[in-house]
Amino acid sequence: MRKYKAIIAREITNLLENVDAANIEGLIEYPPNPEMGDLSLPCFKLSKLLRKPPQAIAEELKSRINLGEVERIEAVSGYLNFYLDSARFAVSVIGEALAQGTRYGSRNIGDGARVVIDYSSPNIAKPFHIAHLRSTVIGNALYRIHKFLGYDCVGINHLGDWGTQFGKLIVAYRLWGDAQTVEQDGIDELLRLYVKFHEEADGNPSLEDEARSWFVRMEQGDGDALALWRWFVDISLAEFRRIYELLGVFFDSYAGESFYNDRMEAVVAELREKALLEEDGGAWLVRLEAYDMPPALMLKKDGSSLYHTRDITAALYRKEVYDFCKAIYVTDYAQNLHFAQWFKVVELMGRDWAKDLVHVPFGRVSLEGASLSTRRGNVLKLEDVLNQAIAKTREIMESRPQPIEDLDAAARQVGVGAIIFNDLSSGRIKDIDFKWEDVLNFDGESGPYVQYTHARACSVLAKAKAAGLASGQAADGAAPIGSEGGDAAGEVVVIGREDGRASDTASLNGTVVNGIVSNAALTGLPMNDATVRLVKELSLFGEKVELAMHKLEPSIVARYLIDLSQTFNRFYHECRIMAEEEGVRNARLALVRAVKITLGNGLSLIGLAAPEKI
Repeated sequence: MRKYKAIIAREITNLLENVDAANIEGLIEYPPNPEMGDLSLPCFKLSKLLRKPPQAIAEELKSRINLGEVERIEAVSGYLNFYLDSARFAVSVIGEALAQGTRYGSRNIGDGARVVIDYSSPNIAKPFHIAHLRSTVIGNALYRIHKFLGYDCVGINHLGDWGTQFGKLIVAYRLWGDAQTVEQDGIDELLRLYVKFHEEADGNPSLEDEARSWFVRMEQGDGDALALWRWFVDISLAEFRRIYELLGVFFDSYAGESFYNDRMEAVVAELREKALLEEDGGAWLVRLEAYDMPPALMLKKDGSSLYHTRDITAALYRKEVYDFCKAIYVTDYAQNLHFAQWFKVVELMGRDWAKDLVHVPFGRVSLEGASLSTRRGNVLKLEDVLNQAIAKTREIMESRPQPIEDLDAAARQVGVGAIIFNDLSSGRIKDIDFKWEDVLNFDGESGPYVQYTHARACSVLAKAKAAGLASGQAADGAAPIGSEGGDAAGEVVVIGREDGRASDTASLNGTVVNGIVSNAALTGLPMNDATVRLVKELSLFGEKVELAMHKLEPSIVARYLIDLSQTFNRFYHECRIMAEEEGVRNARLALVRAVKITLGNGLSLIGLAAPEKI
């Protein structure tokens, strides 16, 4: 649909003076009711510029616009409503999807510019629990979306592998732990020790002082302290990587907080040199009262670093190494002030790229109404959630009469997809109360529903191929239909391979040969209501992806996939595909393949698999 906005905007720009095509395109909207057209231009904002009433502007443009892509135009109450030629529109949309395949919906907006995305970032020696899922899957989706739109992305897992909590863990291990149990129980034993420390510290505050002392020893390079710390890190990473593999999430860098330990001294020195650092009771901070924020604490009284120090150091390093155009930080909204503070400190240090630092906040997770707390042991391990989802999915699949070839793989794809989609389908800023009955509900507007719809499209195409109908292999050299300026019957589009490539050439006259559909054949697609709605929904994919990037909101893609799935399932039930005569059947098969491609692309963008059989 974006293409048609641009065509209309260019035509209006040619007819009016002192108007910009991009501005006109931005004004064009989708009417809430199909009876009001496919696209609409509100002329109210042009009224002041042209010194004419909106309705007069609409009437004048209606009389002068002549576009082959538009069937008719109406001027109603200051709106200029465009009704597209549905047959030509279908040819264009389906042709574009089939020709572009896995790139359908993408545009090279980024042109190779680099975006750094900091996401997941769990704390070492603590379980990877359900609250960590949000940063992980939101960040992963933003990474995929930006890359899809032409950016060079760097995904960083800024591990919480430094800080006073390791002093606490060292104290707990030395008092109540043993090596054999830690090796055997891994992160569960580390959690037990961490919780016990806080229980004991409630009655013995001196333990907190001892923990701070051990962390200072870590920062000063003490061998015993660092050996224990490295052991805890290795145990934790082994579990984290297992969970990331299950989720299908990867990172370009695992440089955590400890990576910047020997780089912080230079940052502190620069803050002093620029008279930004101020002593307060033995601690050092940057005053931010002039910006309506409390001070940013940079060094504790004992000289140890804090989150502000480490985050600023990391940002300076990342700018130097990656030269990013944008650095995105995905954390919960409780950290809004923290990021606002150190973003401002970077600006005060004279870095003009501080404006390119972006915090992407999301809502917090509670467990059956109770807040999650690692130090109190109130956590729900993500691995347990994923495994239960996989087990339930397998149980459902085993109960079906049609056996699935690789049941384990399918159950894993759908079960994990259910958890990811449940998180991403709501706006990211919304708080989530984790409830098993909601997360493991595979009916309705869920990830399994979208995956099942994709599998349904695959099934239709597989049956057509098995019957020797036009859904099989494509032919090299085939050109996409629906390109500007082309109506010739000899233009073709493949409906076999998703990459849009062909294997041999063919001369077509409105028919299907060797799995190739001609422009004329698609023009014969019956444009009933279900088909028109489906083609329109397909046309919106690229715009939804771009909107998700600009708003940093993956739920836009997730919600779009639900809408597309519902629209396709209506088409599937209302329009006979295989039973129709050859021309209609082939055109509808091409539309089914376009849906399959779009669902597959969309699922990939938000980190879900697109199984062909469920």
